[in-house]
Amino acid sequence: MGSIYKRGRNWYIDVRVKGRRIRKRVGPSKDIAKLALKDAEVKAARDEFGFAKDDISIDKFIERFLDYSRANHQPATTNRYRAVIDHFQAFLKSLHGVTFISEVTAETIDRYKVYRKDAWVNPNGQPVESDDDVNGHTRKGARGHTINFEVGTLRTIFNLAIKWGYLKDNPARGITKLKVNDSKSQRFLSKEECQRLLDACPEQLYPVYFTFLNTGMRKAELENLEWSDIDFKRRKIKIRRKEDWQPKTGEREIPISDSLLDLLQSLKDKNTRTVNSDYVFCHKDGGKLRTKLREKLISIAKKAEIEDLTRVHTLRHTFASHLVMSGVDLPTVKKLMGHSDIQTTMIYAHLAPDHLADAVNKLSF
Repeated sequence: MGSIYKRGRNWYIDVRVKGRRIRKRVGPSKDIAKLALKDAEVKAARDEFGFAKDDISIDKFIERFLDYSRANHQPATTNRYRAVIDHFQAFLKSLHGVTFISEVTAETIDRYKVYRKDAWVNPNGQPVESDDDVNGHTRKGARGHTINFEVGTLRTIFNLAIKWGYLKDNPARGITKLKVNDSKSQRFLSKEECQRLLDACPEQLYPVYFTFLNTGMRKAELENLEWSDIDFKRRKIKIRRKEDWQPKTGEREIPISDSLLDLLQSLKDKNTRTVNSDYVFCHKDGGKLRTKLREKLISIAKKAEIEDLTRVHTLRHTFASHLVMSGVDLPTVKKLMGHSDIQTTMIYAHLAPDHLADAVNKLSF
């Protein structure tokens, strides 16, 4: 029914179950490989090999999962799933005999962690396609917190496979998280860097990056902002759901500063005279903004001689960081940023040592 064979220093078992060939690495011991083969044969005879009633190929399941995600999740969420799946599929190509979803084991997931730690990635964590693409902008290995996130995502995906009857057990369940000691501190711009960035902006993009710096909005929030979301009388920007989009962490309001009020009023007047779009920041045809804001930001930062500015999200961190350094309390920053958990806001706590000390000094025991 099955056999063992040696490849390099390791022994493998090779067994057929329900017409399918299963091959697994055991280790350097031939005796243990023989025991593993007998165990596999017993499991196969008892129908305990872990196959669900309706097994499915990995590629077919991924196709169905992404259809499900597109119907049930926001596009940004589906894109995050797609990115993790791309990494996992690239890894599976290096394996042999892993075709069906039931053939993914806990060992597979642990080997995936090693694969991600050893692979070359670009600054955004995306894989490098070939050795020719390795350059000064790449690094060896995804960061620990990124790999932990990806394993958690795979766990969620495989839970759906169980719900649909394709799996009996989740191979990502119980996988040990990597110790995270490689996370970078949040980058934010100094006031002088903010001014240099704005000075280097082309006229059509100045309002976009000025608004990011003065509101802390997420990229998707700015792209979906409509004139009906701006209350000029109350001086509030309302981040609220639309028919085709909803905020990541619910609705909120952001106060409008004097300088931002002037800019928005000027944009409103220009919009009325030209495209008359519903969107505050729109394409030249009046539709939703389609500019590649990250690429433009990198180009502007280079012109302004600002180092390590490669993410639009850095402007959001800049807004929060300067609020805290100005003495704004963390619960207020949490509300302005739209954080769902105060722990997210706590990453800025170290920027306000004097403010926190003043709070303690108010005690009079």
